[in-house]
Amino acid sequence: MTEDNRIRYSRLISIEEIGKEGVELLNKSTVLVAGCGALGSMAAMQLAASGVGYLRLVDFDTIDLSNLQRQLFFKTDETGRPKASTLAERIRELNPEVRVEVIGEMLNKDNVRQLIAGCDFVVEATDNASSMMLIDSVCNEVGVRCVLAGVSGFTGQVMTCLRGGRRYADVFPVASGSGILPCSLTGVIGPAATVAASIEVAEALKSLLGLTPLLSDSLLLFDLLNLQFDILST
Repeated sequence: MTEDNRIRYSRLISIEEIGKEGVELLNKSTVLVAGCGALGSMAAMQLAASGVGYLRLVDFDTIDLSNLQRQLFFKTDETGRPKASTLAERIRELNPEVRVEVIGEMLNKDNVRQLIAGCDFVVEATDNASSMMLIDSVCNEVGVRCVLAGVSGFTGQVMTCLRGGRRYADVFPVASGSGILPCSLTGVIGPAATVAASIEVAEALKSLLGLTPLLSDSLLLFDLLNLQFDILST
């Protein structure tokens, strides 16, 4: 570890559960961030700041003025630019040692296995129930852990899925329509997206570092309007 890295990660190194060895482990890790909107952009920046060595960013969308209320790493004069490549620029400015791979495509059944291949963890941030189920299903097949999240209004949900454990489809069957709707349809306050993304990153870091417990076989629910947090067994 270089002296610059020792300084950069000093607050992580001083945490008993992480230490120098944990930081070095994060430096060798690869994480897929599926979606670079409110959840994904915040998650990717936090992962990069924490020293995750390789990030694969997947998003086909461009920056819209309406995004800027909650997607804090994009600028007003960047509207119309691709989210994934613009976010990659921010990550390199924050931590030049993080390698960033940009995939400017929509994640789908034809490319999802290729995108997950070689990853140690997947952060799902697609704002799309069908993509959540697809990512979760394939992660289960190939044995890669993932964390899923959704936000709406003042509320959010987060769950971590391990191979052989409870899946998104077990909690939110397709026919039920009970999952969180996309924020483009329901609206969301910025802090709800930030909280959900931060919990996703905490789950990712704990998994990469071998720390427990994780939000496996459970669903975390939060409501910032009423200041309520609950963890439900699934």
